[in-house]
Order: sequence, then structure tokens, then C-alpha cells
Amino acid sequence: MEIIIQNQNTKAVIKTKGAELSSLQKDGKNYIWEVNPDFWNKTSPILFPIVGALKNGEYQFEDTMYQLPRHGFARDFEFEVVEKTENSVVFSLKSSEETWKVYPFNFELKISYVLENNTLIVKYDIINHSSEEMYYSIGAHPAFAIEGNFEEYSLIFDEEKDLETHQLNQDLFSGKTEIIRLDGMVLPLKYHLFEQDALVFKNFATKSLTLAKNNEPVMKVEFPEFPYLGIWTKKDAPFICIEPWLGIADNASASGNLTEKEGIQILEPNAKKSVFWTVELF
Repeated sequence: MEIIIQNQNTKAVIKTKGAELSSLQKDGKNYIWEVNPDFWNKTSPILFPIVGALKNGEYQFEDTMYQLPRHGFARDFEFEVVEKTENSVVFSLKSSEETWKVYPFNFELKISYVLENNTLIVKYDIINHSSEEMYYSIGAHPAFAIEGNFEEYSLIFDEEKDLETHQLNQDLFSGKTEIIRLDGMVLPLKYHLFEQDALVFKNFATKSLTLAKNNEPVMKVEFPEFPYLGIWTKKDAPFICIEPWLGIADNASASGNLTEKEGIQILEPNAKKSVFWTVELF
């Protein structure tokens, strides 16, 4: 099922499966890519309760081994619609017998979408309903549409500073890094940048990115509370993903213990964590 929210100029379509944003339109133009399974079969999956891949696809918690696929399971579950207005919607996913088999925590995940003028606000509420600490990660993975020549596009950062990207090898961090040089505050987009998978930045000082075409802003993504950022596409694919994360993939030397995982978030008993990101359309 799909849920539509809209205001005078802007419209968003979100699927109940995965609470996944499938369309974001301003004045009839869609800023989310149209799915082509030859490249990728998603538009904007929610990454929870892990971001990226686990070493050997598994983790240990309190002497028990669990298996989780890359990016977790939230994107594959039906969410319940718990609130709806003309310009907003709130989805909820609660732990169940099925989730406990792979993730032994009593949780609720709420995903909120709100349209304000030309901006979409996406909020994640992670709720720990248990009397023990909860370990989790969460991340966004929106794929924004590229029209025409990919190399006419660029990303504008909010400071002039060369970037250090952490390299992936077979979905895990290898420990190697590479310096990405900016032209002022601008990273011209070229497919060869993504030959080794995503560009991944840790403890990222930049908290906003503007996507521009021929130096004209197309949209601005802001992520004030996220310490990690991924940027990804595939060769010749007509999209660019700008991915704020609370958590990252395992590195090749990871112990497999969830409590020791790099980037893992800890939520106190009966507590809630709220984070948000926004995209403004021009």
C-alpha cells in the first residue's frame, strides 16, 4: 500500500512496506529516481537495526549468535500507519516473534514524514521498551534522480576541506582510506569515484550537502545529528544516494560482538532516541 502526503507545491508517496519513500515531487517533477532493477530495486530504504554488512553476516550478543542481512530487516517489513494528516504521516514497526529471532530487543521504530513548503522532514524515533540497554544503528538511503549527463552534477559541501573516505572491500571496511580533493567546496560527480563501492565518511563535520546541476542547486540535504555519511551510485545509474547514518558496516577485523561494534548506538532502558534529516527542493 502507498500513502500520499502533500501540500500546495509538494507531494510525497511512501510505501507501507519498509516505510520507504518512493516519490518526492515538486511542481510535478519527481526528485526520487524511478526504479530500474537492472541497477537497484529500491528508492529510499530504512537501514535498521544495522547499517551496512556484518562480518560473516552474523553478530554475538550475550553468548548467542544471530544472523542479519546487510542493512538489517526494517526495509522488508510492513509498517503500520499510526498518524496521518494531509501533509504528514507516521509509520510504526514493533518487535515481534519474527524480529526476536534475529534481534533480541523489545523495540518500536517510528518513521515520520512531514512536508513543510518545499522541504521534506524525515524523523526516526527509536524506542527501547525493555529494562535493558538496546544496541542499534539506523540510517537513510535515499536515491535522488539524475537527469541526463551524470557529470553535469556536483555535490556542494558546507566547508572547504578535503575528504577522507574509508574504503570497503566485499562490504566490509578494509582499514584503508583515500583522500578526495574538493574544488573549493565542490565535488564534481564522476562514476569512477564509486568503483570501489560507496564513499564513506566517519565523524563527518559537514552537516549538509547540496546537489547541483551545472552549478545550479537542485536540492539540499541536511543531517545535523548523523556522524556518518555514505554517498553511492552504480556505473551508469541515473541516481545518487546521499545517506546519513547512525552506525556503519563492520571492518574486516571486527570481533563480532555487538557491544563492541564500531558505530553502534546504545539506548538506555525505556528510553527514546529521535534523529531527523531533511531535503529541500529547489
